[in-house]
Amino acid sequence: MFSSLSSFARRVTESTGFQRFILAVIVFAGVLVGIETDPAAVERAGALLHTLDRVVLVIFVAELVLRLLAQGTRPWRYFVDPWNVFDFVIVAICLLPFHTQFAAVLRLARVLRVLRLVTAVPRLQILVGALLKSVPSMGYVALLLSLHFYVYAVVGVTFFGAADPAHFGGLGRAALTLFQVVTLEGWVDVMDVQIAALSSPWIPVIYFVSFILFGTMIMLNLLIGVIVNGMDEAREETEDSTRASHLAKGGEPSVEDDLVTLQRQVDSLSQAIGTLQRRVRERSR
Repeated sequence: MFSSLSSFARRVTESTGFQRFILAVIVFAGVLVGIETDPAAVERAGALLHTLDRVVLVIFVAELVLRLLAQGTRPWRYFVDPWNVFDFVIVAICLLPFHTQFAAVLRLARVLRVLRLVTAVPRLQILVGALLKSVPSMGYVALLLSLHFYVYAVVGVTFFGAADPAHFGGLGRAALTLFQVVTLEGWVDVMDVQIAALSSPWIPVIYFVSFILFGTMIMLNLLIGVIVNGMDEAREETEDSTRASHLAKGGEPSVEDDLVTLQRQVDSLSQAIGTLQRRVRERSR
């Protein structure tokens, strides 16, 4: 009896129609939260909105129960996937018994339902996974950018602090001004103030142009490169997970799977050869 129920839940949760239905419900829940921010709409159809909100919550709970049943006698496997844990936490927060004085918290819990789009759309999972994987490398980029800001802030205070204390009166003020400049918002006006205050116009021009080139061009390209590298890693992990899940269910490996495996073996062998060649060159010196 339980095995047949588990098989039924697995077929339902893995079907394309069910996944599209849950995606539509998530979008509808997001629209519903947006409508509830309009006092006039709440006054006219508050009861209907509350009923629809309850229906959405019931659907989410039913989906959670089906996905747990689909794991058979080992429901804890559902929590192996971090995205499943994310879904469970959101549904659990929505079920908490908030009182009227915590209406803002309840509204925030409803807004969190929209984040379930990340778990419902695999492409969004890849993007979020890429951002998470890029966090350590982004830290180094942020450190480099901080050094860039610090050096230019000190130079700015040295050259422009006396003539323009409103923008370069101290390190904090100079850093805030440079943040405005790096966003390309009104940087020409700030530069014109320094040109008018100094006898040599070339110093402000060189200062601001070089800061923008290094700050927006080089740093932005570094950031994009880090994110793209993270996307490649996240996509490979997603493909590996999908392939492993397919093989675990008794599926046969496809030609594409074999090609991907062969390509990665070749890449690994190339890296090993490159490492060995570097070591040989170092020893021969």
